[in-house]
Parts: sequence; structure tokens; C-alpha cells
Amino acid sequence: MLSDIVKRNRSYRRFYQDKPIDRKELIELVGLARLCPTGRNLQPLKFFISNDEPLNERIFPALAWAGYLKDWDGPEVGERPSAYIVILEDQRISYSTQWDQGIMAQTIMLGAAEKGLGGCIIASVRKEDLGKTLNLPEHLKVVLVLALGYPKEEVVIEQMPENGSVVYWRDSQGVHHVPKRSLDELIVG
Repeated sequence: MLSDIVKRNRSYRRFYQDKPIDRKELIELVGLARLCPTGRNLQPLKFFISNDEPLNERIFPALAWAGYLKDWDGPEVGERPSAYIVILEDQRISYSTQWDQGIMAQTIMLGAAEKGLGGCIIASVRKEDLGKTLNLPEHLKVVLVLALGYPKEEVVIEQMPENGSVVYWRDSQGVHHVPKRSLDELIVG
């Protein structure tokens, strides 16, 4: 059921790095994105796939992981993603793809959750550096990176505290807590 998949689709940042994801599975996820609607049906997004450990090691330093966790620089070796899907904007087709990016990223993440995978949509990326690392042609610009793997952490949704803080945190057992607004607060009228 879709609601179950949505509930499992959290932002995971620690993985079983030694559990590989087959390239075929990653291609299937991109296949889901290919079917998504796009503005004016231009289909301007392309996808770079990596499930190669040495290449993953070169992608990792271009990413920022969790802004609210000030004392954490991202997953340690052994807990890093086993795959990445880098979403690219083909600027020969369009420069205005932010809605398409979100639709496709979420579709891929829901497909990943259905397969028992977890991941994190990362927008805080040193995009030019990553483009050089991936040896991308000039017209393909990095817009998002989807870090994927088998989750090694538990993520729990919490009721937003009375002070309205949206800051996520980890408890002493490493459980990741994410506050969410109530439906009453979200629905207007």
C-alpha cells in the first residue's frame, strides 16, 4: 500500500556499505523516474548511476549530510551508501527543472523503499566539483544526489514540539528523530 511505502521512505544517512545494490535495480529506479510527468513534457533530466565502490568514494566528499547534526560529518566508512543516483539537468533542453527534480527524486526514493532500500535526497552538493569528478560534459549540471543503501539506522517520526522546532536529532542509541507538523496545522479551511 502506498501509505506504508511513504512511511518507510525516510531520510536515511547510515547504511550497510558492504551490501551492494545491483546496477539493474538502480536502472529500474531510473525507469520509474522516466515515467514521471515533466514540465512541458521536455524530459530534461538525466541520471548518472554509481554502485562502484571506488567511484562512490570519490562522490562522497562532494556531499553534505545533515545540517542540524553539527558534530557529525556524515556516515563513517562502513556506513556509507553503496550506490548513488546523481540527477543531472541537461541545459540544452531546460534550465528550469526544480519541480521535475522533486517529482523524480521522490519517485525514485519511493521505489527504493518498496525494494527495502533507504536513502537520502541531497541538495547540499559541491556541484561543480562533482561534475568534474564524474567527467560530465558542460551541458549536464548536477542538481541532486540520491544516496542509496540498505538502512543501518532507525528513523522515527515525532510530533512537533510545542516550541515549533523542526530540528531533527539522534538519541543516545543513535535513533534518528524527525519532528513533523500535525495535520490540523497543515490543513487550512
